[in-house]
Amino acid sequence: MRSSLVVASMTMLSRVLGLLRDVVIAFVFGASSSADAFFVAFKIPNFLRRLFAEGAFNQAFVPVLAEVSEEQSRQALRSMVSYVSGSLLLVLALLTGLAVLGAPWLVWLFAPGFGDEPDKMALTADMLRLTFPYLLLISMTGFFGSLLNHARQFAIPAVTPVLLNVSLIAAAWWLAPKLAVPVMALAWGVMVAGLLQLLLQLPFVARLGLLTRPRIGFANARVKQVMRLMLPALFGVSVAQINLLLDTVLASLLQSGSVSWLYYSDRLMELPLGVFGIAIATVILPGLSKQHAGADEQTFSATLDWAVRMVLLIGVPAALALWILAEPLLATLFHYGAMQDGDVLQSAASLRAYAVGLLAFMLVKVLAPGYFARQDMKTPVRYGVWAMAANMVFNLALIWHFAHVGLAMATALSAFLNAGLLGYGLWRQKVWQLAPGWGAWLARLLLANVVMLVVLLWWRSPTEDWLQWGMLPRVEQMAMLVVAGAVSYALVLILAGLRKEHLRGPQ
Repeated sequence: MRSSLVVASMTMLSRVLGLLRDVVIAFVFGASSSADAFFVAFKIPNFLRRLFAEGAFNQAFVPVLAEVSEEQSRQALRSMVSYVSGSLLLVLALLTGLAVLGAPWLVWLFAPGFGDEPDKMALTADMLRLTFPYLLLISMTGFFGSLLNHARQFAIPAVTPVLLNVSLIAAAWWLAPKLAVPVMALAWGVMVAGLLQLLLQLPFVARLGLLTRPRIGFANARVKQVMRLMLPALFGVSVAQINLLLDTVLASLLQSGSVSWLYYSDRLMELPLGVFGIAIATVILPGLSKQHAGADEQTFSATLDWAVRMVLLIGVPAALALWILAEPLLATLFHYGAMQDGDVLQSAASLRAYAVGLLAFMLVKVLAPGYFARQDMKTPVRYGVWAMAANMVFNLALIWHFAHVGLAMATALSAFLNAGLLGYGLWRQKVWQLAPGWGAWLARLLLANVVMLVVLLWWRSPTEDWLQWGMLPRVEQMAMLVVAGAVSYALVLILAGLRKEHLRGPQ
């Protein structure tokens, strides 16, 4: 719990700055054609980052790192780090070079709808040439972050994303007015952020004695082991991200602004997912890997059980709040400058759809490590294939009547399928067994969420008021809603018997 709070607090700082970043971008660029172009140019390397940096690579590398650390010498650990870092760096460099050369084709692949607007397509390709090198920089940052997390130094990797948000805020506010094509400033901001994030990690890795010279070694046994685990995990851990990317591809075929509406709603959904879901998953993976290496099945199960309880504790009220406060949140954060009333309403509709799946997104994050820590990559891949196929079916069924909202709902429904399969698989294999006290836990959550729901519905002003108010009334009203909802939720939990010991992870 203490480690999760460290990661969550650092991530909260990053996410709050991320919201400020999006406020600035919305003010300067709104949901315009140029904003659509940047979001696609940034989403492509950002999607691959979640595979290489914090997704499949991390899930494959951390268990091997724990195994080597547990069973072999310090020199063997340094040798593995050297060969894995060098091999990863070479792959990323080749991928980046090909992407820069083939930027127009990549844009056509990920946003085919832009093909009808040559200027928009060309602008997106130009920005992609600047944003794609971010993949190399941030993936190496993620590699070094895995080393720090393994050493239980969670704060620095968690706070590193702050630099991306600061860089993009500076780019939009200071650099954009100085350029002939203002939106290009955001692409430069992404590249600078990647470099700063990598440089921040290096001194702390050096203190661990693991800042070794990269060496290429695809024949190395540990490199082969990581690659063998990573290839299926590329798909298994990132199904939600692949589905979100498919949303962008299909949204590019819809009316202009659809990509931006999905982006702004996804950003709000990502706040609780990143602060709590990914934070818990980040913390439990090294522990689960060590517990599996030490054959401690009881603690392994208890760790998973604790993670699921914490996700329910945060995920359910977060999803309800996003549903009820969709327009107020979007208006408070983004309804300034170029952002119009219609943009807020359209983004709110897709935010509600994403909110339906928030709990499932969070559960996928904490259940998948139960497989990866045991070096079982095939099972989540199989479940991921089913979920992805279901997502495409839902997309085709919903997009015609509900446009971008249908895309968001399809992603949410497929996330529930994925989470359900992962949870059932762990239970069927007796890897995760429900600990005593689940009945009382669910009863407390139900009561607290009902009370919070009543409070928010009673306090919430009509959407028309939020659209007409200025910044100060919106912020004041939103602050009161947040405080009222959080206090009522926490107070009911305490009165219902929730105590500090219920929040502690396995000892």
